[in-house]
Amino acid sequence: MITLCVRYTFNADKIDALKTYVEAEQAPMSRSGGKTFGYFLPSDFAGPTNEAMWLIDFPSLAAYETYRSVLANDPEHKKNAAALSASGANVAMNRTIVQRVAHA
Repeated sequence: MITLCVRYTFNADKIDALKTYVEAEQAPMSRSGGKTFGYFLPSDFAGPTNEAMWLIDFPSLAAYETYRSVLANDPEHKKNAAALSASGANVAMNRTIVQRVAHA
């Protein structure tokens, strides 16, 4: 199992646009072979209010590569990405593949 960690930096005034995007992306992401482990929006309690994180599980690196290809061609994903871009959220995405470590 591998996990894609997508870190988002965005205009904090447009947090609702980012939340709408992630909610809309659940179906295209799932159709493309990913499984959400968790999505995390910032809080007002501590830390930056313009950063979010989405963790998506894949059974293998090959499955992730297939996901990228399938998702890129998904019409609903393209619509969601265009809406996010038009929202003014100015989102920057940083993707990293991480491995979870078992804990007690």
